[in-house]
Amino acid sequence: QVQLVESGGGLVQAGGSLRLSCAASGSIISVNYMRWYRQAPGKQRELVAAITTYGTTGYAQSVKGRFTISRDHAKNTVYLQMNRLNHEDTAVYYCNADILQISDSEYREVWGQGTLVTVSS
Repeated sequence: QVQLVESGGGLVQAGGSLRLSCAASGSIISVNYMRWYRQAPGKQRELVAAITTYGTTGYAQSVKGRFTISRDHAKNTVYLQMNRLNHEDTAVYYCNADILQISDSEYREVWGQGTLVTVSS
């Protein structure tokens, strides 16, 4: 069974920084796209950042210039460095990845359980 486990969430003051990590584990052959989503209270889940196998990245307009997504292929881990945080960044952050497992013949989307980020003003 493949799973994604996030860590690094917590409480931070406005203007501060946090680094989220998400590690994929299990019977993995390959990991393709890796993404970070977030869901604020009362709002829909939104895509924050994504990174391809080759390192190409993309960001939501609201986080461009403040957040950086990166990955470590050897560790099957994706990171989200979040700087200059503000109250609007408060949300549960979810890791998402397209993973090819030993038991499968195609990539499947896997979600983490989420980690809460709270930005105090």
